[in-house]
Amino acid sequence: MSVTKRLYQWLAYSVMAVVLLAASSAQATNYTLWIHGRTASTTKPGNYADFSYWGPSTAAAGVNKKAVNWDGKSYISSQNYRIRDALDCFCTGNNWCYLAVHSAGDYQIGYALSLYGGSARYKKNATPNSSGVCGNSDGTTQTGWNIKWVRVASGASGGSELSDAGSWASSEQLVQDLVTTTARAKYNHNNTAGVWFYNYAGAKGTLYSGILPGQDDEAVSYHTTGGVAGTTGASFGNPSDWFSNDLTLGTAACEGGAAKWSYHSVSYRDDGEAMNHYANGNWQGIIGPVRADVAANAK
Repeated sequence: MSVTKRLYQWLAYSVMAVVLLAASSAQATNYTLWIHGRTASTTKPGNYADFSYWGPSTAAAGVNKKAVNWDGKSYISSQNYRIRDALDCFCTGNNWCYLAVHSAGDYQIGYALSLYGGSARYKKNATPNSSGVCGNSDGTTQTGWNIKWVRVASGASGGSELSDAGSWASSEQLVQDLVTTTARAKYNHNNTAGVWFYNYAGAKGTLYSGILPGQDDEAVSYHTTGGVAGTTGASFGNPSDWFSNDLTLGTAACEGGAAKWSYHSVSYRDDGEAMNHYANGNWQGIIGPVRADVAANAK
C-alpha cells in the first residue's frame, strides 16, 4: 500500500471517529429538575413545563429546567412515583440531572433515593407523554439514576413541629407524614445512593415560631433544614443565638455534637434572618439563593 493511500485511509478513520464521538456527545443532555413541596395550588402532575409553584418560567433556573409536579398533599409513598417517573425520563442513559427541591420535595427525593436509588431502572428517551412518562430508549437498564447533586431549599425531610402540634390541617395525608418522628423514621436518611445534598436554611421566623425549636423560616426549623440526624428534632440556631447550639456550615457536626445525615452539607445558613419559607409566586424566600446557585452551576 502506498504512503498516499495509507494517509487517505488514516484521514478517513480519523474523520469517522470524530463523527461518531460527536454523535455520541450530542445524545448526552443535562437537565435541571425542580421538585416542589406541600401545596394546595393546582400544579399539573406530569406537566414538566408548569412552574406555577415557583414563579415565572422565564427565570434562569438551570440548564433544560423541568418542573416535577405532584399533588402536594398526599402521602409521600403514594405520590413518589411522580418523582421516579421524572428521574427515569431525564436522568438515565447518557443524560444527567441537577436537582433542586423545596420543603417536602426534599422528603420526596430522599425517599426515592433511599428506597429506589439502588434499583434497576430502564433507560428512557426523555420524551414524556401527557402523564409524564417516557418510553424506553434501548430496552437496557442501569442501577439508579444519574444525578450530579441536590440543592435543598428549606428541606422538610425531618418533619415540622407545626405538624406535631396540629397547626396545619390534620386530615391532610402529607401533614401526617410531616410529623417529626414519622418523617425521620420513614426511610434511611443516610442512604442517598451516594448523591450529595446541599442544604439552605432560612431563619425569618414569625410570632408562632415558639412552636418551632431554634431558628426557623416560619414552617421548618434548622434541625431539618440543616439535615441534622436523630430520631426527633432539636434546637439549633445561628452563631449569634445564646439559647441554641449553632447549626454549622458544611458537613461538620453541630455545636453540641449532633451529626448531620451522611452526604448532607449546609451550604447556606441565614445568619441575617432574612429568608422565609415561601416562593410567593416569584422564586422568593429561601428559594431565591438556591435558584441563583442553580442558575450559576447547573449547566
